[in-house]
This record gives sequence, structure tokens and C-alpha cells, in this order.
Amino acid sequence: MEGCAQEGQVKLLGVDYSPFVVRVRIALALKGIHYEFIEEDIQNKSVLLLQSNPVHKKIPVLIHNGKPVCESMIIVQYIEEAWGNKAPNLMPKDPYDRAIARFWAAFIDDKLLPSTLGAFRGQGEQQQKAVEESVANLILLEEVLQSTGKAYFGGDEIGLVDIALGGLLVTIQTAEKVTNIVLTDTQKMPLLCAWADKFCKAHKVKEALPDRAKLFELTSARRAKLTSPPAGN
Repeated sequence: MEGCAQEGQVKLLGVDYSPFVVRVRIALALKGIHYEFIEEDIQNKSVLLLQSNPVHKKIPVLIHNGKPVCESMIIVQYIEEAWGNKAPNLMPKDPYDRAIARFWAAFIDDKLLPSTLGAFRGQGEQQQKAVEESVANLILLEEVLQSTGKAYFGGDEIGLVDIALGGLLVTIQTAEKVTNIVLTDTQKMPLLCAWADKFCKAHKVKEALPDRAKLFELTSARRAKLTSPPAGN
């Protein structure tokens, strides 16, 4: 997508299959912001990426009028603040509600993400423990969604928590298929499963999601590498 004068020059450095990049792409799509997507080679990082994120040297990086912003959820909040005049509102207007949204977005990164990664990478008892922890974390999010009484965590429209969790959705669902584990149980978390289906089909969101077949191929290869015995000396 090409930049336009009204929004200034907007570039996004990333890779299509990264769930963190997906978060940013969803936020940009919802706001209707045109941008240039620059595909990175993670094994051979560009000078632009290293200059734009010299601390972590990671994607995603949003560059707006030459100024880089790093870390996916910080970028999403930046998008809301920089283009606050564009609907929809990605964060609540009320300061308390905004703080609660930030809390649950942090919970997803600090608690849910590590447990789901453990479920994908682990084997045997270690994997089972990570699965149980992941399910417990998802049930907490089920309760949060239930408390809103709405279709989304953000209410009637997609918001910060929806993007935080939604960006991981395809990756989590793909990991479930590759490893034959169940994290999103329709009986234990019916509202969350319904939310996931609605979110992935939402206008503008589906165009920002990664290709499932390609992601399955990449995830399968990664899992095989993780579980293969070490090469002999």
C-alpha cells in the first residue's frame, strides 16, 4: 500500500507470518491507513531495521515521517494516538477503561504468550503443563469477555485487547494443528471461540491475517526441528 500526503509517509518493517506484525497490520487496516510494507529477511536484517530498532533489532517497526516506533502493542497505541481522528477508536476514552485494556493486553504478552510458546515447543509432561497453563489463561480471558457482555473485548468494536489477542490467533490455531493439542476448547470457552471466529471474519481484519497454508508449512518445519534428536558428533 502506498503512503498518502494526508497521513505522511508510513512504512512497516516486518514479515507476513509474524503475529506481532499482524497486530500492527490489523490496526492500520482498521484505521484505513495506507502504508508501505517492507518485507524483512530475519536471517539477514536490513540496515534500515538495524538503524530503526538498534536496541532489540526486531520487527515490527513502524516508521512514520522518518521516525521509528518499535514493539507491536506500543505501535498499536501509537497508531490510535497519531490517528485518533480516524474511526474506529482502538482504545477506550475513559482513563480507567483504558488502563484495564492495557492490563489485559500486557497479560496476553506476559502470561498467555509464554505458555502457548511452551505448549508448541515442549514435549511430554513439559508440554502438558504448558497446555494446562495456556487453557487457564484463556479461561481468564473468556471471563473478561463475558463481563463485557459484548461481541468484542473493546465493546461493539474491535479494540486494544482484541488486537493483542487477535494478532496471535492464526499462529495459535496453527500450532494446535501442528502439535495436535487443544488450547481453545469450545466447551470450556464458548464465548472466546465465537469471538475468534467473528474476529477473523471481520471486515479489514481478514485481509491483514497471514496465509494459513504458508504458516502451517513454516510452523510444521519449525516443530520438526524442535523435536528432532540432536545430530551425532
